[in-house]
Amino acid sequence: ERTFAEYQSYSITVKKRHSRMKLSLVELLILTSSCSGFVVPSLQASSKATSHGGSASFGRLFAVLEEPAVSAGRTHTAPVFDEVCETTGVTLKRFMTEVAMLNPELQELTALFGAIDTSCKAIANVVKRSQLPSSSVLGYQGAVNVQGEDQKKLDVITNDLLKRALRFTGRLGVLASEEEDTPVALSEGESATLIMDETQRYVAVFDPLDGSSNVDAGIPTGTIIGIYDHDEMCEIPSDFAGEVLDEEMAKCLTNTLQPGTNLVAAAYCLYSSSTFFVLTLGNGVYMFTLDEQLGEFVLSKPHVKIPEVSSIISMNEANIDMWDEPLKNVVKGWRNGTGRSGKRFSSRYIGSMVGDVHRTLLYGGVFGYPGDKKNVNGKLRLLYEGAPMSFIMEQA
Repeated sequence: ERTFAEYQSYSITVKKRHSRMKLSLVELLILTSSCSGFVVPSLQASSKATSHGGSASFGRLFAVLEEPAVSAGRTHTAPVFDEVCETTGVTLKRFMTEVAMLNPELQELTALFGAIDTSCKAIANVVKRSQLPSSSVLGYQGAVNVQGEDQKKLDVITNDLLKRALRFTGRLGVLASEEEDTPVALSEGESATLIMDETQRYVAVFDPLDGSSNVDAGIPTGTIIGIYDHDEMCEIPSDFAGEVLDEEMAKCLTNTLQPGTNLVAAAYCLYSSSTFFVLTLGNGVYMFTLDEQLGEFVLSKPHVKIPEVSSIISMNEANIDMWDEPLKNVVKGWRNGTGRSGKRFSSRYIGSMVGDVHRTLLYGGVFGYPGDKKNVNGKLRLLYEGAPMSFIMEQA
């Protein structure tokens, strides 16, 4: 049971063109409640129960009165979606425009995802053409990134492509890449100013081409992106040239070191048999597929859910002898069928995180890259890979 004032506060946050209908529904519910002792049921449960079947329209109608959901441990309220966002075939641009209309506080994300959309298409083309005899993007760059890995030319090209696209959206305060030692600077030959702007509200972290070492073998690769709110208390001097960091500037740079529970959005692009774009804004997972004839990402799977039951292990079991005993015993139990489920698990491991996570998202199972004697903390980076991917999996 809710008060009329509460219903009004929920109703005025939705799209203007639907507001008259929704307020009428509120008045009807309140009138019915007062006249016949009608108790409004759990609307959140009603909308979820009908969103995938039964009276879908009824579920959507009641969803506008839902109390905004907040994931456990998260500080952001889940955005409101409508039937446009659930319609397969709608383009990513149209999807984000609709989200911005329904959730004005996310309006600036439209420009940001527009840049990511374009970058993924460009990277997909670069990867696709990389094996041609005329290509000049194969081989190593001759440098080592901050993770201690030899940088391939593709790493550098895709990193530069993505950071330029995001830089000029005008929506980012700080941008950090796995291929950079510090929060991103402009490419060589231009003024070495850090990409920081105190007027903007988002922080983006990304791995431009995960699995790039496998490109020569035609194995799937991908781009991983996480987006956080920018700290508005961060004050950047107008004469800052990116050379000397004082205490205040250091605080601004720590905007990139936020916990995963602060993520506003996360996405990945998978370059494989098709080019996929998968995103979450904190209210479910949506999968888009690139229609190359249209040149647009179109919604192919709204509300992606991981299967409840699966028997797939996705780990590099060549390292099993270097794992700790508890993990070793669990995995052996899965393989032999002596685990709690009694099922024998099968192994499916690509060696490219985006590809392995994408399969796990669709088919279920267990994916991980555990620490071992050689890599005590594992090889997945929390900031660029672990946190964004975990947000997506949590939402599915």
